[in-house]
Amino acid sequence: MTDGSVEGGQERSRIDALSVDGLATALHCPRRFEFAHVDGLEGDGDDGPTADRVALLRTAICDALRRGETDREALVEAARGRLEALWADHDERFHSRTQRRHELRVLEATLEAYVDRVGVEHAAGIERLADDAAGGELIGPELPVSSTVSLPDRDETVEIDAAVDYVYADGQSVVGVRFVPTLAPLGLLRYRSDWEGAVAEAFTDHFDTATDGFDPTLVGALFETAVVIDGLRARCERLGLEDRTCRYVQIPLADRSSTAVNWVRETVEASLETVDLTETYIDHHTYGMTHEHRNRTVDDRLAAVVGDLLAAEYDPTNRWTQISSEVCPDCEYAVCCQDYIAAEVRFDG
Repeated sequence: MTDGSVEGGQERSRIDALSVDGLATALHCPRRFEFAHVDGLEGDGDDGPTADRVALLRTAICDALRRGETDREALVEAARGRLEALWADHDERFHSRTQRRHELRVLEATLEAYVDRVGVEHAAGIERLADDAAGGELIGPELPVSSTVSLPDRDETVEIDAAVDYVYADGQSVVGVRFVPTLAPLGLLRYRSDWEGAVAEAFTDHFDTATDGFDPTLVGALFETAVVIDGLRARCERLGLEDRTCRYVQIPLADRSSTAVNWVRETVEASLETVDLTETYIDHHTYGMTHEHRNRTVDDRLAAVVGDLLAAEYDPTNRWTQISSEVCPDCEYAVCCQDYIAAEVRFDG
């Protein structure tokens, strides 16, 4: 919950905490942000069973990594054992025991795909980082990181919160890993390997009211990457690893498109794709100036968006055409949104 105040004749929103999830909401529609994060109205949306299953895998993998196993079989055994214990207490409703057994097999196949694809390598990287670091928590789940953003034209800073599930060393880089349901929301970022070109254009078009560009998910992912990398940078400073660069990787745990099911043999096989969002975030010009993984364009726009939210600027008018067609149809706050109601209720004169 937040309150509004007036400073110098301008309304000021006192936001107790700002997160990357809140920023993503505001990028889709600032009015939705007001309802959810300022007024504190609870929506009727439900993340559903997928989010719960990802949480089970996230916990099982992190607990297995915490045991320090770097051998493939030992890591799989530790993770599967933890998953089985969590699944026994999982109260999701299924239409049959057969479905419940099938869903567990999908989770087990995903877990093994993770270990085979990156798990062993990451477990070794965690061990190396623990040896180099002067203490500090490296494994979550939900390991908090935060970035302190300086607001433009104000002597004020705001902390933005994010989370990774664990941190490991890869050469001279410290890498934060976040488990997500799928990579589908990343869109263009999933298939591009650098900032220049299509990614930069899509990002700038989103904020250019003279264009039809509207890609809040892409912009939100780049904002999240900026926050996480800056948070990892701060964590490195606390661990005495100031000379390391930082990266951010997402790993999907509920992507059914990469799962193959043999219903006759009752077997499931899964594959895993990972995305290093650092590659599409880094602006090589900024990197050349700072020798840090940064992007001045993204960072400056992030500060501007945060400044607007703190100034209680929630009017969606300048992007209403795109918001009304792409966001409103699925918005759980539409029933109480004055902007939506005014647009829907028209009188012919």
